[in-house]
Parts: sequence; C-alpha cells; structure tokens
Amino acid sequence: MGSLWLGAFVGFLITLLLGFLFPGIGQLIGGLLGGFVAGIIARGGILRGALAGFLAGIFGGIIITILAVLGLAVVGGVAGGILGGLFGGLAGLAVGVIAIILAIFGAIASTIGGLMGGLLAK
Repeated sequence: MGSLWLGAFVGFLITLLLGFLFPGIGQLIGGLLGGFVAGIIARGGILRGALAGFLAGIFGGIIITILAVLGLAVVGGVAGGILGGLFGGLAGLAVGVIAIILAIFGAIASTIGGLMGGLLAK
C-alpha cells in the first residue's frame, strides 16, 4: 500500500509546475496529470486515489492563489511605493478570486485523475 500524503505531495508539485508553465489551462492539465500520479502513488484503489488527487488539487490551487496575491502586491510596491503596494494587493486579490475559481476546476480534474490513477494502480 502506497502513501496517500506522498502521492498528494507529488501530485501537488506536478500541478504547481504545470500551473506556472502554462497559466490558466496549465492548472487543469496539471491537475489531471498530478491527480493521476497521486492516484498511482497512493495505491489504495479508486477512492484512495481520488482522495490523493483531490488533496493535490486543493493544495495546488491554494498555493497558486497565495503566490498570485503576494506577487502582485510586491510588484505594485516596487513600482509605486506604499500606495502601489496597496493597489497591487487589490489587483492580486482580484486575480486570487479568479485563481480560486480555477482551483475548483483543478481540484475536480485532480480528483478525476486520481480516480484513474487509483484504478490503474489497483
């Protein structure tokens, strides 16, 4: 029997990598591939693979959202000082909301990928 958390972590790394390489659609493709790998590593059947994929998708979406908010706040602060950091943070918040919506779809894709990976590993 494989490790659920190791599978979720490896799936998260794949989701994060593809999410940064291909913004937007990379979150969905990364979620599907990351969930698939998470399901294979979890090796506990369909439900365990789906759970590992879901955890990988949720963690990936949360981290991408946090990095989007912080990144735009830093860019705004460097470009425009304190007020620029404030407006950059607000822009980051708007991008973060979009990233959360994409994270929901990414988590669904990760769960489907984990389900397929768990089926293959069983």
